[in-house]
Amino acid sequence: MSVYAAVDLGASSGRVMTARIDDGQVHLTEAHRFANRPVRVGETLHWDILALYRGILDGLREAGPVDSIGIDSWAVDYGLLDGAGRLIGNPVHYRDGRTAGIMERVTGEVGADALYQIGGLQFLPFNTVYQLLADPDLGRAGTLLLIPDLLTHWLTGSVGAESTNASTTGLYDVRAGGWARELADRLGLPAGILPELRRPGSAAGTLRAEVAAETGLPGSTPVTAVASHDTASAVVAVPAATERFAYISSGTWSLVGLELSRPVLTEESRLANFTNEGGLDGTIRYLRNVMGLWILQECVRAWGDIELTDLLAAAAQAPPFQAVIDPDDPAFLPPGDMPARITAFCERTGQRPPADRAQVVRCVMESLALAYRRTIRDAVRLSGQDVEVVHVVGGGARNTLLCQMTADATGLPVVAGPVEAAALGNALVQARAQGVVSDIRALVRRSEQLVTYRPRGEESAWARAEDRLTGR
Repeated sequence: MSVYAAVDLGASSGRVMTARIDDGQVHLTEAHRFANRPVRVGETLHWDILALYRGILDGLREAGPVDSIGIDSWAVDYGLLDGAGRLIGNPVHYRDGRTAGIMERVTGEVGADALYQIGGLQFLPFNTVYQLLADPDLGRAGTLLLIPDLLTHWLTGSVGAESTNASTTGLYDVRAGGWARELADRLGLPAGILPELRRPGSAAGTLRAEVAAETGLPGSTPVTAVASHDTASAVVAVPAATERFAYISSGTWSLVGLELSRPVLTEESRLANFTNEGGLDGTIRYLRNVMGLWILQECVRAWGDIELTDLLAAAAQAPPFQAVIDPDDPAFLPPGDMPARITAFCERTGQRPPADRAQVVRCVMESLALAYRRTIRDAVRLSGQDVEVVHVVGGGARNTLLCQMTADATGLPVVAGPVEAAALGNALVQARAQGVVSDIRALVRRSEQLVTYRPRGEESAWARAEDRLTGR
């Protein structure tokens, strides 16, 4: 029996999971869960990185002896270390407004096509490259560490940049598989702060003596560089049986796309705003970010103490297609009164706004399913890779209404699960690195209870709703 600790950090919470591999199956157990609450200081929204580190140490103590530890988190955000290796300031949250206008300035100076030919990234205002250009502490920096790399550094003392997460920065050459140092120089960014790259499955070090004492773990416990972008770890755990699949990593964000062997860097792909990010074993996660369950989460927060299960049940009975929104409209990115923003969007687009909370939820669910439909069809068209099934992994796999709507909208079967895909992929990359696992996806299929949703032949209604949204 082998046991692995997967530290999986999400936008609202973090968790330390233990994965026990025994008798040809993997069993996940939650050792510790802790809140991830951003903190606004003055006008800047920060991550509370020390609270996250405290939660990790507590979780590792609860987990007990393990064969390895790995960390994954969201992408793009980072900490800067000074020349002595000290953290200069709390990492800034990607939803902070400091990058306003910077993406437009950079694309104007360098050219959108030139940037896309290097990084292959979706143009998002919070990509690391734009954050760095807005960072007043950059001149004091000796090293840049993305969030999982920073926490790994605190556990082990080692310095490195895991490649799947590095590929989200805008400073990574997706074809060459290394840092785009010439681009950094052209933008006036100090390329010397970019650390040596690590590939998923490589050793990151062992626990520092003080960490071993704090957690009760042996100092010899290895820390492994996993696919440290949480979506990369989630895609590792997609239980696909063929190569002809699409995935939706469904949580606060929905990452919707295909797994390819090479990037798609055509002008059509750039204009469609698809991203080419690194995956396990040199694969490419060809995807587009869709706003995801963030919109629903903010609606629930605005309404106060309310049971989401009841809301979803009521939404399932609400009339279909009363109103649809574009989840990727910039109005839905910041925190705030999301129901009011949905009303404003509907009024702006000549639609009658939802009349009650059930209709609001129905509107959000249908709009997400429409966004998934558009994105998967675009990915197939642009890449030339056909799709037979859609795999939904992450927290959204529990949302039966959204999963069924996704099957109906795409006209494809939807396989839901695993829910804890990122933690599972994290742990199984560790296990493979130690020779315990060879075929990760086969092990996931044997271990997880998956639910399949079949399309109900309603595709024409979804096509009409999309035409209404796009104005065709």
